[in-house]
Amino acid sequence: MLTKNANITARFTGVDFGTYSEKVSEFVKEFSSRANQQGQFLNWVNLPYEQTKRADEIYELASKLKNQTGAAKLSVLGIGGSKHTVEHMLSINGLNVNHNSVEFYSDVDSASWERFLYKLDNDVLSSNYLIASKSGSTFETKDGFLRVLERVTEAYKSQGKTDEEAKVCANKHFIAVTDANEQKSELRRTSNENGWLGDLYIHDDVGGRFSAFDDHALFTLAYAGMKKEDMLSMLNAAQEVSTESLNDDIEVNTALKEGIFWADAKRKGIEASVHQYMGSIFENTVYWHAQMQNESVKDTLKQVAKVPDAMHHSAEAHFNPANKLVFALTVPNDRGECCENAQSYINALSQSYEVTGAFFLETVNTKGMGLTPESAGALTQLRAFATVYQEIVEKIMSSTAFPEVLDSVLQPHVEFYKKNLKGGVVVPGRISH
Repeated sequence: MLTKNANITARFTGVDFGTYSEKVSEFVKEFSSRANQQGQFLNWVNLPYEQTKRADEIYELASKLKNQTGAAKLSVLGIGGSKHTVEHMLSINGLNVNHNSVEFYSDVDSASWERFLYKLDNDVLSSNYLIASKSGSTFETKDGFLRVLERVTEAYKSQGKTDEEAKVCANKHFIAVTDANEQKSELRRTSNENGWLGDLYIHDDVGGRFSAFDDHALFTLAYAGMKKEDMLSMLNAAQEVSTESLNDDIEVNTALKEGIFWADAKRKGIEASVHQYMGSIFENTVYWHAQMQNESVKDTLKQVAKVPDAMHHSAEAHFNPANKLVFALTVPNDRGECCENAQSYINALSQSYEVTGAFFLETVNTKGMGLTPESAGALTQLRAFATVYQEIVEKIMSSTAFPEVLDSVLQPHVEFYKKNLKGGVVVPGRISH
């Protein structure tokens, strides 16, 4: 069965969608009743449209930050959705391929810290710094931020500036993406108190893994050189997917089909599954998708990997008759120099997977070193919708009562380790010497 919009084509085999036809309206109604409602953590549904209104402001802020320090590079300090969504968006849009525009720091160990400084040629003044944290007190992000702030301040002091002058100059290198309310965010208070540039937000009811169109991603894309018209095209295409994904005509609702696909496997007792992405365009998409899988579906039995790298060794498990799996493959619509061999490879994998288990092939339009802006927007929003639809389909088909807030948008278990970071010998954000 084939489903397509202007930017993505999905071909499904091995699953009977007719089994679910009588429930399609119920699936969509459940999603629609929660979308954009306060406290449901589904405000990302209309976020692309809302962000089109802020594009001018975001580009102006990116230009101002560059101009006030002269630093060409941006370093993003954040973890989870504050990092993986940005990496994903840069990669699929063919930006920062040489890492000449954006670096990332999300670690807490000394070797990683030394590597980060090395990437900046040990010149912390060569970069500006985007600090992304909803609360502003995230242990890993705060630790990195305080280290960077100390280094930048010391670098200005070494130029002969007074303590106060160095502090003022250092703070010009920083911009925060956090909660708008300073009562809720320590980082917002820091930004306001130190005169950091502008107001960038992590919007309410948008979980980190669903935040690919929030301010931290869009600001970084603008800083890395994405054309404003391309960003608007990307956002509009993502919003079109939102419209299609709340349509109860399954022939146009690709997200629901993908959600049904994964739920159908679970209902048939197939716990393990595979989603592969072909090509370096998706190098960072696999990390973001793995985060989506772990935090939303809440199991670790889906393999998310990039091919061809992962193909030869994973084939031993995928084509072992003792293993029952379902498969998905996302590929570029290749029209370039390598297109004949690329298509041959895609055909080989598709034919192999089709006879091994249920399968869908997702083909996405490309441009240069990345996807088209429209395809980048469509694919990203599609992945978010399909993830939530999997839960909705599973619960409705098994007559399981829905919680007040969908399980797939919450992450209560992360507190299990976070509580052990508080107090004792670990001090969040401590500068070790």
